[in-house]
Amino acid sequence: MSMSRFALLIVATIVLAFLTIGPGLAPAWAQAGQPIAIVAAENFYGDIARQIGGAHVSVTSILENPDEDPHLFEASASVGRALSTAEIAIENGVDYDPWMDKLLGAAKNSHRKTIVVADLIGKKAGDNPHLWYDLRAIEAFANVLADDLSTLDPTHKAEYESKLAAFRHSLAPLKDTIKTTRAHYAGAPVTATEPVFGYMFEALGLVSRNPGFQLAVMNNTEPSASDVAGFESDLRQHRVRLLAYNRQASDPIAERMHKLADESHIPVVGVTETEPPGQNYQAWMTSEVDAVAQALSK
Repeated sequence: MSMSRFALLIVATIVLAFLTIGPGLAPAWAQAGQPIAIVAAENFYGDIARQIGGAHVSVTSILENPDEDPHLFEASASVGRALSTAEIAIENGVDYDPWMDKLLGAAKNSHRKTIVVADLIGKKAGDNPHLWYDLRAIEAFANVLADDLSTLDPTHKAEYESKLAAFRHSLAPLKDTIKTTRAHYAGAPVTATEPVFGYMFEALGLVSRNPGFQLAVMNNTEPSASDVAGFESDLRQHRVRLLAYNRQASDPIAERMHKLADESHIPVVGVTETEPPGQNYQAWMTSEVDAVAQALSK
């Protein structure tokens, strides 16, 4: 989308938003009895916001289509309208969702709180942006969200704190699964078409090979000939125990490695950048860790 088209989209969005609100009226979330409006750039953050906010929040998630490549996303007018009246906005940061900053800057709202998950754990541009596979980031986000909700809605502070505690407790089985898998397979060499699962590989104690190839594919650039050759050699020579494959991003060179892994009888584990329909964050993460453990057991 050209910058001129984007600018026109934003102007139209803001005008429509204020026409909806009406002159002299407060946004819907500021009116008594209305749920707190939350807009999350990614659906896993939106899911966690629902778990902690319960009936007192109304959540809109922008990226939620499991068949859509998040890197090719273009915002619609409805996204701008939602942000113009949101009291809390949530974004991943570290250049994963840069369109969110543009939209927030255009849809001005002096009441809105913005949570940038990357900032909560000190991540900077250039770091692996797939932060939802790092439980430290998720727990830091949940803590800040509960605090913000309690500040905005102190009447229900005890409920937010209770739901936060329940969420943290619900991560215990996932942590146990990670611990058990690590105890069995720490040090095992693995690889991936992109560093989507990178933080979880670290938590599991697995050694991820071919980082140059992974970064190139993630950044939509051509991997070097040496990176491609090294990746192919790892698969053909069985120097890795599994291949993690991004099921949402289609790239010819990644598809080629997937095919080569199949031909070399290297287990392939599909991972995603969007929470699958019908699952919550905990179930999603657990299913992917279980899939890795099963692949390593072969």
